[in-house]
Amino acid sequence: MAPTKKAAKKAAVKKSPTKKKAAPKKKAPSKKKPGKKPSRPQPPTPPSSRPISQPGDALTAATNTTAPAFIVRGTNAAAPFTLTVYRGEGMCLLAMNWKNGTPPVNFVGFGIEYSEPGSTQFFPVSNRLAFPGASGAVNPAILSSLLSPIQKFRWIHFPFHAGIPGAFTYRVTPVFMDSSGKLSYQDAQTTAIELEAETYPGKLNICFTRGFISSQAFIKNFGTDNSVAAILPPSANAGLDFKPTYANEEKALAWMGFEARSAILNVLDQAAGDTTAQVKVAAYDFNDMEIVSRLQKLGSRLKIIIDDSGTHGPATSAESRAAALLKTSAGAGNVQRQHMGQLQHNKMIVVQGNKVQFAIGGSCNFSWRGIYVQNNNTVVLQGAAAVKVFSDAFDNLWKNPNNPAGAAAGSSATWNDLQIPGVNAKVTFSPHNASNAMLAGLAKDILTSGSSLFYSLAFLSTTPGPIKDAIVKITANKNIFVYGLANNNVGGLDVQVPDGNPPIAFPAALLKQVPPPFQQEVTGGKGINMHHKFVVIDFNKPTARVYTGSYNFSSSADTKNGENLLCISDQRVATSYMIEAVAMFDHYEWRDVQEKAKANGAAKPLELQKPPQPGSNIKPWWDEDWSNPQKKRDRELFGS
Repeated sequence: MAPTKKAAKKAAVKKSPTKKKAAPKKKAPSKKKPGKKPSRPQPPTPPSSRPISQPGDALTAATNTTAPAFIVRGTNAAAPFTLTVYRGEGMCLLAMNWKNGTPPVNFVGFGIEYSEPGSTQFFPVSNRLAFPGASGAVNPAILSSLLSPIQKFRWIHFPFHAGIPGAFTYRVTPVFMDSSGKLSYQDAQTTAIELEAETYPGKLNICFTRGFISSQAFIKNFGTDNSVAAILPPSANAGLDFKPTYANEEKALAWMGFEARSAILNVLDQAAGDTTAQVKVAAYDFNDMEIVSRLQKLGSRLKIIIDDSGTHGPATSAESRAAALLKTSAGAGNVQRQHMGQLQHNKMIVVQGNKVQFAIGGSCNFSWRGIYVQNNNTVVLQGAAAVKVFSDAFDNLWKNPNNPAGAAAGSSATWNDLQIPGVNAKVTFSPHNASNAMLAGLAKDILTSGSSLFYSLAFLSTTPGPIKDAIVKITANKNIFVYGLANNNVGGLDVQVPDGNPPIAFPAALLKQVPPPFQQEVTGGKGINMHHKFVVIDFNKPTARVYTGSYNFSSSADTKNGENLLCISDQRVATSYMIEAVAMFDHYEWRDVQEKAKANGAAKPLELQKPPQPGSNIKPWWDEDWSNPQKKRDRELFGS
């Protein structure tokens, strides 16, 4: 029995278009001979002339001097559909919508191709799903989407070589199938967008980790759980001594750490190179020797606060051992251990020098798991005014160790304008007190959502209170589009409103038997994989804003912990976080759907749907995008 079209549609998950070794380049299949099966072309390995980011270079490999466009559209009036491309950080969301009415019954999806900056060679995005053959069997090969079209009205693309500066060009073609199974094509939409670009060059850059360790892309590029053992330490406390034995460890670490890793290491390298720079660091999980060794080079120019709560406290912990190393290099008086009221949960770096001015906040711990396993974000700020705000916050923590009342009385615990030209951004640092607490105000702002709410909140399931209450209320509002992700199932957000929003997605247990043609995903070790703490309100409006940082949107984060919380009211930044939220939601929702289908005895091989035969009561694959209210809103929100 064939799977439902809904299951086939939800099988589109994050994946890279390349294999580990580049194959000889081949031309995309001719549209005049759609039935001919070509060899799958691969994107080329970047030649040495391409500017690949290395420690000590600029913040990233980006070369843009102005903020990149974050929304571009196809302009071909002859194409029967519209194309809108939204820019993320090293990724983009392609959204399609039919121009007039509904598509014809024989429309079977979209062929998506792209070319890298500086090249005219187009490479097709591949699809793991294929059409069933005459015998009913499905081709297990990963095929070009020109032959196995994408049966979705949006697609998030992560180019393997996302770090190439310049514009990636996308070409999207509608694909049709006649009664004999022959494919044909109509007019395409083409547009270009920069992916490797500083969000606001010289001012603010949003960076993500890849967070793909439990994904088909990781399996394709780096193998199975055995590869994880060769790439990552077996435990947090083993991190400082661990040396990867993977054959190409730098490729793997750079791929997993993505732009966040590059930015963190380059900030520290630039700090080492500016002998006038004073560096201040607040760390929670802290076991990555790649970072510790860079801090050792700073000598007495470093001041660091390292959490000592729970498992971080014993002398055998990585945090205690790292503190001992840095006491030797920086001096004992420059290393402080504390846990504020409960946790010193900041992940903060401040660099102040004559040549270098940087501040880093966000959710990404300076640890193996934070950088290489989890979904995390890092916010990098430049400019003396913004950096001083972070520096003052560090000083406030330093002079108030384990003293929430003292820390909350400082100006850092209020909203501080970051004074970034052209960008409305502010930051506050926990702990707060009753007079400057932030949680109720955040919940109130969530309740003002006018069109959409996207969120990724680790620990939402264990943090009852105003934030959860506000999200539950907004989710029940059929006029607001909501996609959310938590690291665990959240009571009150698991029932779908019939004409409203879907239930929350969360990383279910890894599937013991993934439906073909997918492969078993690796675990990535113990601990949560989704570690973000962000909320995106009305990304598609001029009033768009993002709340993000180390702050877990809980009462503990608000009044007991050392935390950073940024509010960036900017549509370009909001779009980047929206794409990250959608990518994770799609990935984990698919896994959750398959887990439930398997539990009900309905997990079956997945395949693309052919056009229904005349007289059949079977609906075309795209019917639910018009008949299902939530799918309809999804198509219209992104595709308009």
